[in-house]
Amino acid sequence: MHPDVCVVLPTVRDDEARDCVRAYADNARRHGFDTDRLEFLLVTESFCDVAGMEQLLEETGLAGRVFDGPAREAWLAEQGVDDHAALIPEASHAQTSFGLLYLWANGHDYGVFVDDDTRPLPEWNYFGRHLANLGHEGSVTHVGSDESWVNVLWQNQADHGLYPRGYPYGAMGETVRTSDRPAGRVVASQGLWTNVPDLDAVRILGDGDLQGQARTRLTADDYGDDFVAAPGNYLTVCSMNLAFRRDVVPAFYQLPMDDNDWGVGRFDDIWSGVILKRAADLAGDAVLSGGPLCRHDKAPRPTFDDLTAEAPGLQLNEYLWTVVDDVAVDRPADGLSEDGDGVDEGTAPGPDAYAAVARAIADRLATGDFSSWTNGAFLNHVGETTLDWLDCLDALAPIDAAPGTGTADPTEGRADAGLAGARPTDD
Repeated sequence: MHPDVCVVLPTVRDDEARDCVRAYADNARRHGFDTDRLEFLLVTESFCDVAGMEQLLEETGLAGRVFDGPAREAWLAEQGVDDHAALIPEASHAQTSFGLLYLWANGHDYGVFVDDDTRPLPEWNYFGRHLANLGHEGSVTHVGSDESWVNVLWQNQADHGLYPRGYPYGAMGETVRTSDRPAGRVVASQGLWTNVPDLDAVRILGDGDLQGQARTRLTADDYGDDFVAAPGNYLTVCSMNLAFRRDVVPAFYQLPMDDNDWGVGRFDDIWSGVILKRAADLAGDAVLSGGPLCRHDKAPRPTFDDLTAEAPGLQLNEYLWTVVDDVAVDRPADGLSEDGDGVDEGTAPGPDAYAAVARAIADRLATGDFSSWTNGAFLNHVGETTLDWLDCLDALAPIDAAPGTGTADPTEGRADAGLAGARPTDD
């Protein structure tokens, strides 16, 4: 049996990476999830303990590989796509994109992103719940607002007052609207977090914290049932606790951050989530948020360091989504709608549909005039790099003995029939 779930962990912290892998593997075994379905991919750098990470995978009996910079370069050369190596920045969280290339080539049906400063909560069947979400059937709460943005922390926002990293400042003070409707096909499952909230530096400073964390903390009581952002609404997608179908890979490039001429950082998962949501809307698919919760133990660091990385892109973050939202497709592709009404009932769009939307958005970004915005030329760079991403996927031939074709049942291997319920139970 080949693993059908690729678990991608970007890390430059040796001890945290080892503890993180053990915690997620222990959670799977505790809940009876078949770990033979999992392949762990640790994306790191050569200044880290690569041998120790490899030994960890062997000791824990987990399938997996460790890729530092030279190993990534060698793998890309083996696949004949080494001319696209610049897609993966070094020592950047955006190097999770290498995990997308790896699972694309190896045919994994599902991907899971985890960060090394997270741990699964013991009462949640972490992998089982994510895959159950991807196989969700039936109604779910749809959330929208008069600002076309959904605060993923909306359920207790009146008490804690938080907006997550990447939420536009211009969309604050929104009026929330909810309704219960069929979810459609769920292509991404975003688990949320307890303890340290995922905030940007400006909001952390506003919360009175200089150590990059925030004084306000979150608990499981701050969340209710799972929900989806209604069509036409955007949300912040954080890659620290996220599962997705391989179909979305073309529209889910973790955008190039940190190592660029404009000094823009920390918007890789946020902006890729905006593109993903537009593609999902056009395909009639859904992004679900809620469980499984994880604990986010963000290490202290100067808040002003994060501000330095975020400041060059703050104005762009206010407007990027409006550019993306204005993009349609010139023709139907793999069941994709031209007008954003979704696909015909019973038709499941595939990766070609997501590639069509990603290419249309990339063309718009690559050729647009954004000179009225600070560092607007960075959006041209994002568009050009995304076009390179799509060319790389086209050139990346599937490796022989690929484990799946995108058709596996995500709920296979669940520990119990009640896994799809809204809340976990302690045991």
